[in-house]
Amino acid sequence: METWTPEDATLRELAVKRLKKKSDFRTHLMIYVMVNTFLVVIWAMTGSGYFWPVFPIVGWGIGVVANAWDVYGGGDTPTEGQINREIERLTKRQ
Repeated sequence: METWTPEDATLRELAVKRLKKKSDFRTHLMIYVMVNTFLVVIWAMTGSGYFWPVFPIVGWGIGVVANAWDVYGGGDTPTEGQINREIERLTKRQ
């Protein structure tokens, strides 16, 4: 049986949180692709005039990119310097 240190528990908690965010992002991306594919099919079946699906594709796409940035590139864990600056800022408010 393994002995867990507080640091191990913290790392495990962070790992679980990140895996959940990645799973949620994959679900978000799948729904985005499916819904927008359906909208393009509707557009194609109704005469293929002005390409109106561009609006939900671009609008929602901005949200998907922001979600991807949060999950894969946003810097999930603050540095010690950022934490200390925030603590100083909060103590000055009181």
